[in-house]
Amino acid sequence: MAEAMTPLHAMVASVPRGCGDLLARELQDFGALDVRERGNTVAFTGTLEVAYRACLESRVASRVLLEVLRFEAADDAAIYAALRGIDWRLHVDPANTLACEWSGRHPAIANTHYGTLRVKDAICDSLRESAGLRPDIATFEPGVRVHAHAVGTQVTVSLDLSGEGLHRRGWRGDTGEAPLRENLAAGILLRAGWPALAAAGASFLDPMCGAGTLVIEAARIAADIPANHRRRYFGFLAWRGHDAPLWSRLVAAGEARAIAGLAACEQRELRLIGRDVDRTVLREARLNAAHAGVASITAFDAGSLAEVSAHAAHGLLCTNPPWGLRLGDAAAATAVFRELGQVLRERFTGWEAAVLTGEASLGLELGLRAHRVHPLWNGALECRLLRIRVGSEALRDLRPKQGTQIDPALASSPGALMFANRIRKNLKQLAAWRKRDEVSCFRLYDADMPEYAFAIDVYESATTSQRWLVVQEYQAPAAIPEETVRKRRSEALAGLVEATGIPAEHVHLRTRRRIKRGEQYTKRDERGEFHVVAEGGLRFRVNFEDYLDTGLFLDHRLTRARLRTAAEGKRFLNVFAYTGTATVHAVAGGARASTTVDLSSTYLDWARANLELNGLAGPQHEFVRADVREWLDEAVRRGERYGLIFCDPPTFSNSKRMEGVFDVQRDHVTLLEACMALLERDGLLIFSTNAQRFRLDPALSSRYRVTEVTKATVPPDFSRNTSIHSCFELR
Repeated sequence: MAEAMTPLHAMVASVPRGCGDLLARELQDFGALDVRERGNTVAFTGTLEVAYRACLESRVASRVLLEVLRFEAADDAAIYAALRGIDWRLHVDPANTLACEWSGRHPAIANTHYGTLRVKDAICDSLRESAGLRPDIATFEPGVRVHAHAVGTQVTVSLDLSGEGLHRRGWRGDTGEAPLRENLAAGILLRAGWPALAAAGASFLDPMCGAGTLVIEAARIAADIPANHRRRYFGFLAWRGHDAPLWSRLVAAGEARAIAGLAACEQRELRLIGRDVDRTVLREARLNAAHAGVASITAFDAGSLAEVSAHAAHGLLCTNPPWGLRLGDAAAATAVFRELGQVLRERFTGWEAAVLTGEASLGLELGLRAHRVHPLWNGALECRLLRIRVGSEALRDLRPKQGTQIDPALASSPGALMFANRIRKNLKQLAAWRKRDEVSCFRLYDADMPEYAFAIDVYESATTSQRWLVVQEYQAPAAIPEETVRKRRSEALAGLVEATGIPAEHVHLRTRRRIKRGEQYTKRDERGEFHVVAEGGLRFRVNFEDYLDTGLFLDHRLTRARLRTAAEGKRFLNVFAYTGTATVHAVAGGARASTTVDLSSTYLDWARANLELNGLAGPQHEFVRADVREWLDEAVRRGERYGLIFCDPPTFSNSKRMEGVFDVQRDHVTLLEACMALLERDGLLIFSTNAQRFRLDPALSSRYRVTEVTKATVPPDFSRNTSIHSCFELR
């Protein structure tokens, strides 16, 4: 059998971004050679044993692909010929099932669906000719899954040995998508140093455990249970090159490790604890732990964060607190992080903490300094893993002080004078445009000077002479000293007040990082103070204190104007409606009826108030509180039709009130297909997203008339940041 394992194969394994080095180390431990990390993939060579161990034991890998052929092909015909020339009898049983995938970009194939069909046709035609039979196509657990990837004219054809994502360990009882995939949870634990801590006898706690993903993965690491122990399906099991005796030996060795490791943990009376306020989700967590084989070393208790305390002198507190992107899940996020910080400071001295967040400003609310910050990606969303050694040396509060304190004496400092000059210059440049288009709410400054990293918006009252400044401070890199950050902030604020003449009490300051629209819907300490501003002859309620956003997205000013122009006589649909500003414009433009859909009752009340403020309310204008994706499916079944649709979804959402995880890059095709199913034949769908690196799937252009209107919808005051959003019209 040693000879059978001798041949080396070129392979590549995918991994969540930010965990590539962890996977590379795992593969080297498995015996892989020529290991090369490439972002979210790791290329390597190895024997079949290395591949099998990666599928069975890797805690962070997403998929493992074994290369079959790499070739150059200038056109569609050459791709088909090369694929058909492979002897697929060596890999595929024609009496079994097959799945195919195409990815990447080839000059002759822009549509991934078409590329997939060509791969399937070539394989099936080859097998029909050589074996007299072709396999059936199966999307669920196919016998063999073939993947073709193009980089220019170079095409790589591989077998997906994992068959489906390796994060699907098989222990999760819920078939829905989890906010945190198992392999990313394992990556977090490896980054946090949990294997060494567990070996040293440390305790483990997740005080907001949800369905228990972190607790269960931590327990399996502590017990040395292979990551995919007892998973029943892999993509190589029906592959004709499969070495069944080798696989059986590896599985048996993994079983022995699991039994011995679990017994050792039980003997040490190890208990990994998960807590949550939701008793329903805790029932799911207990079932998951039982399926994962770690029920004997885990415990799940109901309780609030305020009740959490350390159950040992030393351990790891690891958690993924709610930082959801829609109000309801995200409304209390700031308070949760503040409370977590207080609990850590008061009760967990001597512990390690690892806290994941997709909103960097929330990390500041902990009031603790992280000794390491690791970038990780949860799907398309960039997150930060904050690692904290809880103790006096970690105490550091970087939160902006409540209220905006401005020292008038700083107005004459060189930094303040320089900043004031830039503000005056911007005001002068925008003056003619603002007068011509009657713009009273606008972006004045957006990190024009890198050392003063702020986004500054001006709002003018529609009913009085009052003006306000909303100053958003982008979080400074950790390498910049706190004293420097505070000094620059003070200089900028002093120069801003001097240049604009707006009093300090009307300056509203908050700290945030550069983030996507989907991440902006976080509630702050509620005061309930609203003001009325104007746009295009219409009035809107704004709030400068209670939310990270004011209720009026200024970069969508021209998009709303397009909706207003197109709305005459149409039935209008606004999904992910936020405060309904698009609805107000459409109704003002003559929409005969409207439906406004959002998951938040607070935002829907705000939207109703905006419509009433303009004297446009009526029974023909409907407001619906619902998960947009579920509502769209139901509307399609009901046969609803709209002449004009506006869709501006969050970039990412893991709200517990939505089904699964929403990622606009991954899910926009399904979302837009549902919207287009509701569109009248001569109707118009306007789709916008603030995802910074968004790319519209070319498949949509093959089915609909798609026009990108991004340049036409970015207003002059955002000309310094033309990537603020992407906008498309679909017909």
